[in-house]
Amino acid sequence: MSALLLRCEFDLEQTAESFHAHAIPEDVEIYPGDVVVVHDAPYVAFGEIFTGEGTASLYRAGAVSRAWTMFCSIFEVTELFEVGFQPFEPVRG
Repeated sequence: MSALLLRCEFDLEQTAESFHAHAIPEDVEIYPGDVVVVHDAPYVAFGEIFTGEGTASLYRAGAVSRAWTMFCSIFEVTELFEVGFQPFEPVRG
């Protein structure tokens, strides 16, 4: 399996307001089943924000793997529907 080396933008934040890590590949479309491996991702300590550029490898999924990923994703999405809400009842003491 060959990899496509590409540039990506990093957007990392670990603060009280937000906790996220995004590696956004440039000039390439990502499809179901594809794997993106980020190289030398920076470490961000609490209270820090980092934006910058780096490299990543893209491994394209084959036809069977892509179809399997799309099939399984149907069942993964249904997990989002299993959300229940209970009325709030304050504790009285």
